Amino acid sequence: MSLQQPAVFCNMVGDWPALRWNAKYLSAVLDGKTIQFRLGLKTVDLVPQFETRCNYVKATLEEFLAWSCGQPSCLSGPFSCYEYSKYWAYADYKYIARIFEDKPEIFQDIRWSDFGFPGRSGKESTLWIGSEGANTPCHLDSYGCNLVLQVQGRKRWHLFPPGDTSFLYPTRIPYEESSIFSKVNVANPDLKRFPEFRNTTAHVVTLSPGQVLLVPRHWWHYVESIDPITVSINSWIELDADHEARVEEAITRMLVCAIKSAENPGAGDVWLNPTEVEATSHEINLQYLNKAVSAYFKCQKASVSEQVCSSSTGAGQRTSASHKRKKREVGCEPEGCGLLTHEFGFSSFTAEKLQKIPFGPHLIQVLPQPQETSSMGAVAVGSDSRDLLHENEGGHFGKLHCTRKQLVMSNDCETPAHQMDSDSSPNASQTALSTNDLLDCLVNPHVINLVARLLLERTRV
Repeated sequence: MSLQQPAVFCNMVGDWPALRWNAKYLSAVLDGKTIQFRLGLKTVDLVPQFETRCNYVKATLEEFLAWSCGQPSCLSGPFSCYEYSKYWAYADYKYIARIFEDKPEIFQDIRWSDFGFPGRSGKESTLWIGSEGANTPCHLDSYGCNLVLQVQGRKRWHLFPPGDTSFLYPTRIPYEESSIFSKVNVANPDLKRFPEFRNTTAHVVTLSPGQVLLVPRHWWHYVESIDPITVSINSWIELDADHEARVEEAITRMLVCAIKSAENPGAGDVWLNPTEVEATSHEINLQYLNKAVSAYFKCQKASVSEQVCSSSTGAGQRTSASHKRKKREVGCEPEGCGLLTHEFGFSSFTAEKLQKIPFGPHLIQVLPQPQETSSMGAVAVGSDSRDLLHENEGGHFGKLHCTRKQLVMSNDCETPAHQMDSDSSPNASQTALSTNDLLDCLVNPHVINLVARLLLERTRV
């Protein structure tokens, strides 16, 4: 088994203080500090749950917990407009370094050094707190690979390999640097509009408390909370390949901002994801592109020098930290090269040691699911992995069948947003092509990759 495939680590974090980070504990630590929650409807729909279709409130964790328990005090609080039986809430992408900036000692509760990343702690990690049904739309991360620790409750992950990209109908609207979204609502796919989705190979797993999931580079994922309260912690690990990816993202930003900014603002198309502060100007985007190209060549030179040095001295290598979202805003752009192997997502020194370790009972591969069960069932990895291994001796994994709550976004308290005609199909529609149709072609990942390579070759000359 290669770690180019998703895998679940068991029995790796039993001594981590972060395992006590349930929502009640975090509420006490935050001591009345408000954080932003994203809210969506628990309703079946064919449209993905994009963040632009959500409502947002600022609330304390204490208020969130009271709301999730149906306490009367919520009738006048920030969640008063959102009935728990109809809505889910998600405090997602909360940088631990930011929300606990006055309590830096808490960073050491998270020890990614146990996975081969010395010095990496909560300072380079992100917190996720949600209610049942809270979800992240299907997308891939342009940068790095991902380690995810489940602390409280369970989450179901639907993962798809990079080779399934064309079957997932990629789009950059809504636009967000480093995220490529799928047009398909994986929880309830519209196979009339997206027939190629049938060709995907889903890897579905239910992550339980104390387990850590590795999401390899460019693997698509849709994630949903399936318990009343869930808490997760993750860290995005930078890879050498990210330097070329930053060039691709800079090109994408230039094209999307230029074309969408030229549209009639009265069209009402909310194209910028809430995680993006604003549509940056062409001049700023051009500066970013030039910086990305310079960093790419700087990294290449450093990589060559490092290889020469390593061959003569056998020097160890170390990873560098990065965040996924708002990198420029929070000052998280890497200063040097992330000296990581592409196959494992670990430093070369650590990867060499891992290659000598047989894959045993504490590292479970997330296998593809049969087409007829992938949308309804998931592999449930036992907390100590023994039950799973016992069932796998017969050549298959046990499945946990759960009823899925399927969702729809809302722009107000009661009205479902932007519902699409389920009977429509691309062939039947006579609607003129839109700007977004053009952008889906122009900034298709395959096209952008080709443009980036041509641009880098031109610059090299």
